[in-house]
Amino acid sequence: MSIPATEPAHPGLEQITLGGGCFWCLEAVFNDVDGVLAVESGYCNGHVVDPSYEAVCSGTTGHAEVVQVAFDPTRIGLHELLEIFFAVHDPTTLNRQGNDIGPQYRSGIYWQSPEQEAVVRQVHARAQTALGGEVVTELAPRDNYWRAEDYHQRYFEQHPHQGYCAYVVAPKLAKFRKAFAPRLRRA
Repeated sequence: MSIPATEPAHPGLEQITLGGGCFWCLEAVFNDVDGVLAVESGYCNGHVVDPSYEAVCSGTTGHAEVVQVAFDPTRIGLHELLEIFFAVHDPTTLNRQGNDIGPQYRSGIYWQSPEQEAVVRQVHARAQTALGGEVVTELAPRDNYWRAEDYHQRYFEQHPHQGYCAYVVAPKLAKFRKAFAPRLRRA
């Protein structure tokens, strides 16, 4: 059984939980961001305890596929992480990212503190203005979070030639790397 994560493993780190379609895409992007120390694929804000991938994919658990991003706020701010988030997915499509359709693929930002909520709402408002008021991103406190199965963790890194990874994740990652080159993790 999975145990819901609650706090970052190291003092001084923060976590934000983001949903923007398939978690493999977001995980690949945020693993490349300087200042991000860990990215975990999971499920949140549904009504089932410890859901399986199959149950979440059925669309009946209420969960979103998400990544939980642990970051060092002295190296990258939440504002910057959210700007990356809005740039790497389409926040104007309800319950859909490309061919991934269903409530589990919704756009969402799930905060863990009142301070994060304030930043989330500020960046969301800027995105609303920039996108003509069409942003449908769910804004809520993170609730009922569960780590996804082991085989989903670092999926793109382990399976870059798998069909979905080659045709969906890789182009999204390449676009991110080009647009955000200064924010990339240094080797």
